[in-house]
Amino acid sequence: MLHHRSVQERIFDIVNPLLLILFCAAVVFPILHIVAGALSSEQALSTGRVYFWPVEFTFANLNHVLEHDMFWKSLRNSLFVVVVGTSVNLFFTFLTAYPLSKSYLPGKKYVILFIVFTMIFHAPLIPVFLVVKQLGLLNTLWAMILPAAISGFNMVLCMTFLRTIPEELYEAARIDGMREFSMLWKIALPLSKPILVTLLLFYAVGLWNNYFAPLLYINDRNLQPLQMYLYHLVAQADTSQFNGGGDDIGVKVNPQSVQMASILLATLPIVVLYPFLQKHFIKGAVLGSVKE
Repeated sequence: MLHHRSVQERIFDIVNPLLLILFCAAVVFPILHIVAGALSSEQALSTGRVYFWPVEFTFANLNHVLEHDMFWKSLRNSLFVVVVGTSVNLFFTFLTAYPLSKSYLPGKKYVILFIVFTMIFHAPLIPVFLVVKQLGLLNTLWAMILPAAISGFNMVLCMTFLRTIPEELYEAARIDGMREFSMLWKIALPLSKPILVTLLLFYAVGLWNNYFAPLLYINDRNLQPLQMYLYHLVAQADTSQFNGGGDDIGVKVNPQSVQMASILLATLPIVVLYPFLQKHFIKGAVLGSVKE
């Protein structure tokens, strides 16, 4: 039996792909412009001849950025924050989610309610700043790690995933004399690889792109992460650090080319990492968001 499509359905079939194409273009074209500008000559950028393809292809802009010490200092700071911060995030998130995934945990509902409360009502900015100051974390990289050691949303996602692990596995392990920490290490942790990879990507991307926390807590430019470095370049057009001093004395650099090259280099690590985690990311996100 043939299904006769209504006028509304036909309009939807036409409009929906067009909207998706426009949305993809709005996302992709600026990225292509940044890549093209980073790989084009300064003369081509100055004369406005660069759109979505490199003009007078060159790596000179990237070399200008890579030769500057401040870029490498900022990169090292960001790598430290991402590696150490993600490890701290995963450790506390998993250790919190595992006991809360058990139905027999006394007082579990109140703990979950408290966590959900923090997800809805965030602490005011000034009290958080005062706490960080009293703990002596100002002008340290730990100020970007410890205040955000655990995310309530990610914890709930991990807890929901752990509930999908059959309870029969734990019961069999208890019969064999295995204790709770052994079950955590030998059963729950190996089976939680998809959700751990998902949380790793969530936390790592959040820490890598975070510039608000260092904007509040970091005054020493030697401790600024890569996003603060880009902030000074793009938002404040601070290219004076490239126009003198260090190895670049006497070298005049096009501000726009430096900005585009820096943005490209700061984006590459996440772009390169994502394809290797995509399979686990999709599986973990789906399983962790469905409650049986």
